Order: sequence, then structure tokens, then C-alpha cells
Amino acid sequence: MSARKARTIIRDGRSQFATDSAAAYGAYALLIVTTLAWGANAVAGKLAVGHVSPLLLTNMRWGLAFVAALPFAWTHIRRDAPVIRRHWLMLFAFGAVGFACFNAALYSALNYTSTINVVIEQAGMPGVIFALNFLVLRQRVRAHQMLGFVTTVAGVALIVSGGALSRLLTLDLNRGDALMLVAILCYGGYTAALRFKPPMHWLSFVAVICGAAWVASLPFAAWEFASNSSVVPDLQGWSVALFTALVPGLIAQTLFIRSNERVGANRAGVFLNLIPIFGTLLSVLLLGETLAVFHVAALALVLSGIALAERRRR
Repeated sequence: MSARKARTIIRDGRSQFATDSAAAYGAYALLIVTTLAWGANAVAGKLAVGHVSPLLLTNMRWGLAFVAALPFAWTHIRRDAPVIRRHWLMLFAFGAVGFACFNAALYSALNYTSTINVVIEQAGMPGVIFALNFLVLRQRVRAHQMLGFVTTVAGVALIVSGGALSRLLTLDLNRGDALMLVAILCYGGYTAALRFKPPMHWLSFVAVICGAAWVASLPFAAWEFASNSSVVPDLQGWSVALFTALVPGLIAQTLFIRSNERVGANRAGVFLNLIPIFGTLLSVLLLGETLAVFHVAALALVLSGIALAERRRR
């Protein structure tokens, strides 16, 4: 090989490395924005308290998200129509459980517990996914995964008990924290079931399950209205609904998908551990909530558990 050819190969290699690095750094920036948006979702839900009722907010969020997604997804929906008709029940379940029930429980929880509790408890979802994969799909479990699962559960238990684990023995739980346990079970089940997602374009999938979530949340909003607990949205309520539909909803989902395409699911998944951190910081800065010692301990346990469970994959 001539010296000139060797220099050309080295130069081309450096150029490709620089291009790949720039794409990776760009994806990491998108992932930081994504997790920041998802951390802000709970803060927005707290700001909605007293300005729009939680079940109505859930219905408004997914209705607005469906309307916003439809123009971009319509071509793909028409192309995927046979798949959608064949798997309509599964798609409806994805939207009903993973979107409607999750958000209904999360926004309702924020009426009874702090935003810091909610965002840290959300970090328990990987543990739920792990447990479902083990119990239902019989996936093989390694020692470090089991240790990570137990550590994560310990962190969530510390939050749910308000720093006094003895409360768990008497089932003396805050109503909001109990609702968040329902929320993470819903989203954990939805995420674990995504492996059975029908083969269709991601835009049509997102639009269809947003529409399903809107339909599924209609009975929730109707029940809330019938029980005289519905709060008609004012300007702040509408602002929160628009924000949750567009930013944590469509925009964050799109950025996450684009980032997955650039750096792969394994590296992108690590960034989800930033959600409780961003959510906690935003709760303190924007809502003036107090960060207690048990919050810090629980956050450390949850993040350590996730890191242990995903150590080999990273």
C-alpha cells in the first residue's frame, strides 16, 4: 500500500468518525430534551390542579394529540388500514391502558401527593417491566438483574411510605402514591406488551393509539362530570392540556424515535433514567416543593437499581 493511499484511508476514516460522532452528540441532545419534557409532564399535571380536573385533562390531552398527529399520519394510516382493522382490539388496548389509564392515574395522583413523589415513583416502571417479562414471558433472569429489581422496589417503597417503611405493614398509604402504583403498572404492562406491536409505520401507530386513548378516556371524563367533580378548564387548564399533548406527547415521542434511529435503543434507553432527576429539579424550582432526605435516598436507590439491572445491556 502506498503512503498516499494510506493517508487517504486515514483521512476518510477520521471524516466518518467525525460524522458519526456529530450524529451521536446530536441524538444525545435530543434525548436530553426528550427526558426533560417527560420530567415536566408531572409538573404540568400539578399546575393543572384546580384549573382542570384530572380525568377531563386526560381526555383533552389525547384528543388534542390525536388531532395534531392526524395530518402527518393520515397517509400512513391509509396504507396500514388492513393491519389496523386486523389488530384493532390490540391497538385499542395499547391506547386505553398505556396512555389513557396511565395518565388518568398519574394526573389524579397529583391531587393527593407531591410531584417529587410522582416522578420518583415513575422510575419504578423498569422494575414492573422486568417483573412482567419474568412472570409472564418467562425470560431468563440474571443475578444482577434481580438485585437491581429489588433495589428499585426498595426505592419506590421508601417513597410510597413517606420515609417510614412501617406504614407499609399497616397499608397506611397516601391515596396519590397508591394511584401512582396503578399508573406504573399500566405503563409497565403497556411497554412489556409492545413486543407484540403489529407491523405498521410508527406515525400511524402513534396516531391510532392516541385516538384509542381519547375514546377510552371518554367514560372517565363522563364519570367525573356525573359525580360533580369535573372542573371546566380555564386559561391555565387549557394551557396545560396543550402543553401535555404537544410537548411530552407528540414532540418528545418523535424526538425519542429519531434518537433511537441514530444511536440505537440500548444507548437511548439509558437516558430515561434522567426523567426522575429532571422531574425532581423542576418540582423544586418551579413548584417550590421541599426535597426531603428520604427523597434523595429513594432516588439513589431507584437509579442504582436501574443501573444494576441494565449493566450488561449497556
